[in-house]
Amino acid sequence: MNRKELNPEEGPEAAFGARLRSSREERGWTQESLGERMGFSATHISAVETGRKISTLRFARSADVVFGIAGTEDTFERQWREIRHGVLLEGFPEFLGYESRAVEIRLYEVGVIPGLLQTPEYATVLAESGVKRGASTPEQAAERVAIVADRQAVLVRTPPPLILAVLDESCIRRPLGGPDVMRDQFTRLLEFAELPNTVLQIAPFEMGELRPFDLPVTVLTLPDRSILSYAESAQRGHLERDINSVVPILTAYHQLQAEACTQAAAVAMIDQLRKGTS
Repeated sequence: MNRKELNPEEGPEAAFGARLRSSREERGWTQESLGERMGFSATHISAVETGRKISTLRFARSADVVFGIAGTEDTFERQWREIRHGVLLEGFPEFLGYESRAVEIRLYEVGVIPGLLQTPEYATVLAESGVKRGASTPEQAAERVAIVADRQAVLVRTPPPLILAVLDESCIRRPLGGPDVMRDQFTRLLEFAELPNTVLQIAPFEMGELRPFDLPVTVLTLPDRSILSYAESAQRGHLERDINSVVPILTAYHQLQAEACTQAAAVAMIDQLRKGTS
């Protein structure tokens, strides 16, 4: 049996894989037995250990549970997030940890469909556009698409969070990837609006100066009912935990919802755009 020697110094993914192998061998487990415990194939375990496949958030969390280190300071999940920090805005990796546990998610987006609601095809077009501009590598683009998929696990969590999404009209007016991509994306939005734990609204252009936000913003309510907000610019993201700073943002979000069109009107607008892509 050929055994590939691992060098953790080759990069963060290599270090992750080497740690996984070391943890497995310390317990005397084969790749098959670890795969059975984690819910992945032996081939998948081998690919992550040797760096041929990038770990996902679900994989890292499963490893933490199996190796009994979930909730500790040095988890595979934390290592996974540090790996992704290289392709994400500052502050965003920490935000992801809170988002995955939130009981309520209020989001406002401008220009693009938010990650939680993107189809894989739409997410791929966005990620690959960065490669074409020279702003990222193909590997980084693939990681961004994988992160979008991992984030969407919150939608099928039990119990699922309450998600209130207000999209600036520019999100649905901006064509990306051609008619087929947009038609599927509009269908995804309509399916999202039908869920019992969601509300989807559109902030129309005619809101003008009544729109309280110029940039995307998210407000999270955690299981202990504490709230925090996340906003980002082109350069970095900022996670705000100070209640005195978060409450005004939450208030502005309520004002945004009051001025935005209803979900019924949003659904009608999106459905009309979807018909236009046929």
